Amino acid sequence: MRSILNREIILLYLIIALSIFLRFWQLGQNPPSLTWDETAWGYNAYSLGIDGRDEFGRLLPIDYLESFGDFKPPVYAYLDVVPIKLFGLTEFSTRFPSAFFGVLTVLVTYFLTKRIFWNSKSKEMYALLSALFLAISPWHIMLSRAAFEANVATFFIIAGIWLFLAGVQEKKWHIVASIVFFILSMYTFNTARIVTPLLVLCLGLVFRKKLIENKKQTIIAILAGILLILPTLGFLFSPQAGLRFKEVNIFTDIDVVKTSNQEIINDSSKWSRIIHNRRVGYALSYLKHYFDNLNPSFLFIRGDGNPKFSTQAVGQMYLWDLPFFIAGILFLFKRKEGYWWIVPVWLLIGIIPAATARETPHALRVETTLPTFQIFAAYGFSQFLFYIKRYGKFFKAAIIFVGILLFANLFYFFRNYIVHYPYEFSGEWQYGYKDSIRYVKSVEENFDNIYITSDMGRPYIYYLFHTKTDPRIFRKDSAIRRDAFGFVTVDRFGKYNFLNDVTKINNKNGTKNLFIKTPNNVPEKANRLKTFSILNGNIALVAYE
Repeated sequence: MRSILNREIILLYLIIALSIFLRFWQLGQNPPSLTWDETAWGYNAYSLGIDGRDEFGRLLPIDYLESFGDFKPPVYAYLDVVPIKLFGLTEFSTRFPSAFFGVLTVLVTYFLTKRIFWNSKSKEMYALLSALFLAISPWHIMLSRAAFEANVATFFIIAGIWLFLAGVQEKKWHIVASIVFFILSMYTFNTARIVTPLLVLCLGLVFRKKLIENKKQTIIAILAGILLILPTLGFLFSPQAGLRFKEVNIFTDIDVVKTSNQEIINDSSKWSRIIHNRRVGYALSYLKHYFDNLNPSFLFIRGDGNPKFSTQAVGQMYLWDLPFFIAGILFLFKRKEGYWWIVPVWLLIGIIPAATARETPHALRVETTLPTFQIFAAYGFSQFLFYIKRYGKFFKAAIIFVGILLFANLFYFFRNYIVHYPYEFSGEWQYGYKDSIRYVKSVEENFDNIYITSDMGRPYIYYLFHTKTDPRIFRKDSAIRRDAFGFVTVDRFGKYNFLNDVTKINNKNGTKNLFIKTPNNVPEKANRLKTFSILNGNIALVAYE
């Protein structure tokens, strides 16, 4: 018995070691640059570490970070304070919390799966395979290697469910701890503000008898949850909180209303206003967007169309996973081991908020469904192992074969990600800003004003980040605009000016101006000083005077 336990512990250590390698190897170099959201996380953490205020001066913000007018939940920035203090303001330190919690997610998935299948003799196998499949998942690896707050929120949700199940089984006080993790997820990612309450409500209803038995712990957990959510409650019902949702949700799509009205005009029957009602149109649109996130091409072949979430060469999962994923669903519903129902319910709930967005499928917005896909695949793979084990002489050969197949899938994905991906998609990561900023810093004393295009998006945050500008100086010497919709625009700080159209700026009174523009917007007669290319050789930015 002890030898079996030792073997399982060794396997778990190996899985965690693999997950560390896949998430931390060349973390600062690949992805090849920071997105503006990543840069904002890093700089806000840097700012909080200096004087406890965010980039715009709010003291210890709990409800949101204003950043670009996105009003981000703030937990990721706080988690990033220590790595940035330790490693400096770099790409590696900015991404460290996501990679670190990505590894922890693999570990907690192991313990969660054992809790879900608590009464199964094979729970250890299910747990190890679920952790392994998440450790090597293209989906989870890519989201762990960039500063995506969704990745940290996923950890908090998984840990919350694990602790809740432990609480209703034998460790009563874990119920209180689970609420803390659930609330943390809501302070981390906007989607979790919908997914987490639905999951908690579902768990509470199913385990209501256990919660009543543990009345003391349940009451304390409820009170703790209320106290923890109070600081952000006002903001959750504010217009600012709904700003991002209004920008991307399908229910503001006027085309649905136009189509509905046209169909009513075309159909003169008395049923037309019922059949072609715009509410029916929106309901059908929602269902389409919901099931987009279960599209086999998205899951197993091409992945998300956004290269930030997929290499475009494999799906969010491996094609290898497909038969085991389907088998896992079928066998799980047939065998009904332990709290099996949590897996499909969790998956279905996790897609609900993502389906309201116009852009579907979306790997980031449905990351809160992980690791349900991996648990399904692991369960199906386990049943496959049970089946071939009956035929002893083929068992070892079959294990070797599927092991090679799995390794080949992983090797193909990760080699492509490390070798080819940066060169193909560096432009998607705003590559070029860092090199241009280094150049600007080296020559800025020669110029009175520096004008930087915003064609590549949010240039001011890159200049704050890569110049490591003291946030106290930035707040005193900057020009900031806030429009009626809540969006924030930084027009200037110091001698750096950020404008959409810098071609209208002329040298006056002998001032010397340096311009940083995208190549197609550089005047023909401009004196080009330097060009900055993305990794495939295409020019991203041009410096001229």
